[in-house]
Amino acid sequence: MQPPELKSLRIFQTLGRVTAQSLERCDQLLLLLPPKPASRLFRQLPHGGKIQQVMRKSAAGSTPGFTTRLPNKRQTLVVAGTLAKDTSSFEQLTLGRKLVTAAGGGEKAGSMGICVLGFDADNQATITKNILAAALAAACELPSFKRDKPPSPIKNLRLLGAINRLNTARCEAEAKGNNLARWLTTMPPNKMDAVGYASLARNLAREQGWSFKRFGSKELTKLGAGAFLAVAQGNDNDSACIVRLRYRPGKASANADLSLVGKGIVFDTGGTNLKPFNAMLDMHGDMQGSAVALGTLLAIAELQLPIAVDCWLALTENRTGPNAYKSQDVVTAANGKTIQTIHTDAEGRMALADTLVLASRDEPGLIFDYATLTGTCVSAITTRYSGVFTNQASLHPHLKRVGRNCGERVWPFPIGKEFMEDLKSDTADFMQCSPKGAGDHILAASFLAEFVENDTPWVHMDLSAGDNDGGLGHIGSKFTGFGVRYTMSVILDENLFKANL
Repeated sequence: MQPPELKSLRIFQTLGRVTAQSLERCDQLLLLLPPKPASRLFRQLPHGGKIQQVMRKSAAGSTPGFTTRLPNKRQTLVVAGTLAKDTSSFEQLTLGRKLVTAAGGGEKAGSMGICVLGFDADNQATITKNILAAALAAACELPSFKRDKPPSPIKNLRLLGAINRLNTARCEAEAKGNNLARWLTTMPPNKMDAVGYASLARNLAREQGWSFKRFGSKELTKLGAGAFLAVAQGNDNDSACIVRLRYRPGKASANADLSLVGKGIVFDTGGTNLKPFNAMLDMHGDMQGSAVALGTLLAIAELQLPIAVDCWLALTENRTGPNAYKSQDVVTAANGKTIQTIHTDAEGRMALADTLVLASRDEPGLIFDYATLTGTCVSAITTRYSGVFTNQASLHPHLKRVGRNCGERVWPFPIGKEFMEDLKSDTADFMQCSPKGAGDHILAASFLAEFVENDTPWVHMDLSAGDNDGGLGHIGSKFTGFGVRYTMSVILDENLFKANL
């Protein structure tokens, strides 16, 4: 099954004063104002007197602030909210999601307007783009297998009252990447197995002009990728593979400036150490690290960024069965290091280990890997933040600032040889994980660092915010696609892989 056509909604922009005619084109209007808007702002709006009157009667601090219908032919539904000038990106995105949800409840799909008044040009542009991001996320058609499929909630978007024309290309590209990541993660495991996933990646590569290579079990055996193959050997077919995609615009260098690596466990039973029911229920989402990597690559390609990018997807199931790997097995990874397996549900670090070896041997400027890797990261920072780890400690303030500025918030954790003391083994170079379990997110990242070759700068993101009940930030679905927007900010706002290393 292929994702829906990844085209953005049509976005119209109307500069200057909001007119009655422009409002007649909107079925819903998202209105953003300062906390105590001056009366002159309402005079800039048709029916502004009514809007001001409703606002005065509304409950202070409620979200959204108030709703009303305009007495025009369209019966435009106005859903309004207020934002202070120092409101964070995360708070702006969250309000955008709540306004879009309130506007869409019970309404037929139509034209949604966004109007931000009472702010200077820079703040107006930032707020508008964050609300636009929420609307583009809400318009995504996630997989549905119901006989009566719900219609798309938004047909087109209208930006009203802008001081300057906005360049929305980045918003649209990030939305396409995030929507692809969420669509893939939502797919049922019998509809998107490793074979289907690799086929989808091949088709997308053909459409986008990327190179595609699939490393199957025979090639991986020759490469000595024993860590990945240990997980894959429990499958009842030869579906497991590592996929490499390459984006090379114009005269880009052969070596990648950036390498994206994603954990793609398309279903995780826990293996021989079988998960209990509640822990296994949503394990079709254990491939979302790979979905974020692929979605990020799509966003980069949509913007035709002048950087060379590799994308590596480690695709397999983690199954039970007579051939599944076991505790106390010893396997050899592609870099020759031996691993004593402790817990078969720590499969993600095994699959990523060999993938990181292959990615780093190509000597990219920076590796960014994504994985729903550990429960201890969720315990440490909840599902509202994701954890980041790096072999370049100087990157910590940059990584934290990126999250704060883009609204996908992260928290840095340490790694290093001192933590590998907890993974000492009597039978191998080191253990896969500690039987004690404490600080497993730090131990897992320290383990992964052992497989990054050539002193390649590397960042690992443990996606504790990859799924959050009720959505997160501008995303309304349980699976959030966390990481696409973040990585685009790393590239476009911080330029980490060139400037700061």
